Amino acid sequence: MGGQDVATTILCRMDFVPKIRKPGQHDRVLALRSEAPDEEWIALAAAVHERHPFTRVGTFGERDQDRAAAVAEALGLPCHSPRTIAWVHDKDAMRRRLAELGVDDTPGGRVADVAELRAFLAEHGTPCVVKPVQGAGSFGVSVVRSAEEAEAAFARAARDFEVIPDAGVLVERFHEGPQFSVEAFSEDGEHEILAVTRKFSDPVGFVELGHVVPAGLSADQTDAVHAYVRRLLDALDITYGVTHTEVVLTEDGPRVIETHVRLAGDEIPYLVHDVTGVDLVDCVVRQTLGLPVLADIRKTLADPSVDRSPESIWFAVPRARGTLARIDGLEEAAARPGVVAAEALLGAGDVLGDLDSSESRAAFVRARGADAAEAVARAREAVAGLEFAVTVSGDDAAGGARDWV
Repeated sequence: MGGQDVATTILCRMDFVPKIRKPGQHDRVLALRSEAPDEEWIALAAAVHERHPFTRVGTFGERDQDRAAAVAEALGLPCHSPRTIAWVHDKDAMRRRLAELGVDDTPGGRVADVAELRAFLAEHGTPCVVKPVQGAGSFGVSVVRSAEEAEAAFARAARDFEVIPDAGVLVERFHEGPQFSVEAFSEDGEHEILAVTRKFSDPVGFVELGHVVPAGLSADQTDAVHAYVRRLLDALDITYGVTHTEVVLTEDGPRVIETHVRLAGDEIPYLVHDVTGVDLVDCVVRQTLGLPVLADIRKTLADPSVDRSPESIWFAVPRARGTLARIDGLEEAAARPGVVAAEALLGAGDVLGDLDSSESRAAFVRARGADAAEAVARAREAVAGLEFAVTVSGDDAAGGARDWV
């Protein structure tokens, strides 16, 4: 991963082994059953550490970050602390920590059943957000605007999603206002904000439909968001690494939705790279290897030669339900003015259904423009030109299956 003088060991769950790219480039790959306790992860890492000492522990996604933190703490190696990971992963714990330090007083908490959810609504009113305590990708998220919606919202959040832990259901006040994400990088307790990204989400399940960098905030709004996120990162004892923090800009100022100690999804790191010149993926790898990166980040952010034209991404969400046969128009979309990339997210044989998570989206287009509005318009127009051939079967299809384009 880092050259001839770097030796790497992957410690992961058994079901992740097939996903490892070029496993032969690593010195060893150690796999455990998914339900293995932390002590087993620590013992396995310690056995290797005794013969071939590690110098760093790195994680590149949310899954098993808690295990990595436990291993690093046991071996005395640099990594996020188990306490920080617990605050970041457990949205209820994060809320309690931020309230304790006076950073954010949003009411919220775990609810064990529909009755507890209704009791929260009676006390705090609506609208409220109901979602899994631990999660990502907008799985299980819904907004409750009346007590009659409580049962369906609880059932949605309590489903078994496989890709996220079953840690319970969280309810919290829903903040009205535009949503943003803040991409930052930290080193030795210093936080550099690289970009504020405007989010465009589905109003029902809050699945992201598009983003644009930069967000187009005023100077005062930008300062408020930057200061708020720095306070939040300090409160959660995040001292290094990349972070992706989602906020709502309310009439009373920024309020956090959630934060993550990982790269953003939805191609946002590529938008940030194109607009700022900073390669966040490269920064994560270099810092994991023990190299300082903050000075280089600041130098690039101040470089006048970088083309800082806004860039947007927009996602295609076909309305048809059925089995995807093909996507037409990607080459034409890629050739449109300002378009940077046009790619499929789903392929032939994938099932199209409701927009219930980020995995429901079928394709995306990234485009640049003279301003944020033009960048968004170009991406949306290119997506609108895509066509989807979908096989639909059932009683409504006379004679069996039929194709919809």
